[in-house]
Amino acid sequence: GYYADRWKTLLIPKSSPTKAYFDTSDQDPFCMYNYLLDIITWNKSIRRGFIKVKITDYAGNTVESEMNSEASTFQQYKRVKILTGFYRDLDKISKISLTFSTKTLIGPKHKLRILQMRLKSLNNPER
Repeated sequence: GYYADRWKTLLIPKSSPTKAYFDTSDQDPFCMYNYLLDIITWNKSIRRGFIKVKITDYAGNTVESEMNSEASTFQQYKRVKILTGFYRDLDKISKISLTFSTKTLIGPKHKLRILQMRLKSLNNPER
């Protein structure tokens, strides 16, 4: 990460064109911890919706991701990668929970059947 008052001096001198996107939280220390959720679904019908991720460590601490603003499309046996962010980072994860939502109040509720899932920390890729 970059300190907000020093990012220009670090990124602008690079020889290639640089785009910077800053994702911050409203809680101290104001940084986001990003994870890549990589899933393959098993549903025969196409599902479109949002996934919220909740992780719990061995001490019982739980943190929930922010819901993405764009819906994802899930098809049978197709891999979907979703960038998800947390306000706090947990070191040793013991449990991962996913909540699927279509954000519609009317119509039937649908389940999303997960065949394979992987959650990778982008801040600490060695995990």
